[in-house]
Amino acid sequence: MKRNINILSLLGAALFLAMGCSRAIIDEGDVSELPPITRTITYEADVQAIMTNSCITCHAGPAPNADLDLSNYQNVRFSAESGGLVSRMNNATSPMPPSGILSPQIRQIIDKWVADGFPEN
Repeated sequence: MKRNINILSLLGAALFLAMGCSRAIIDEGDVSELPPITRTITYEADVQAIMTNSCITCHAGPAPNADLDLSNYQNVRFSAESGGLVSRMNNATSPMPPSGILSPQIRQIIDKWVADGFPEN
């Protein structure tokens, strides 16, 4: 009986941790609190790595999630111009990526790229 209680306790703890870790929203501050970026941000030098590390696992390939392919400059630019990319990256209640809202530094890079007019390289 005691063994069953221990097993159930372990299973309950594992379930609690698994559900609690599915969406990590960490408040690391706000973009407005950062010093401004003074250099030009380009897709090739800055944004492409962010897409590779945070987005294309789900948003690339023959059947990307939400039919959103973020594996190339044209598609990322289109998504940023339409407002969808920046909106979802800044959405604390339903962030992209779903693992948690991106750091203010990364979001600031995307914001600056948009402000700079989407330079490619």
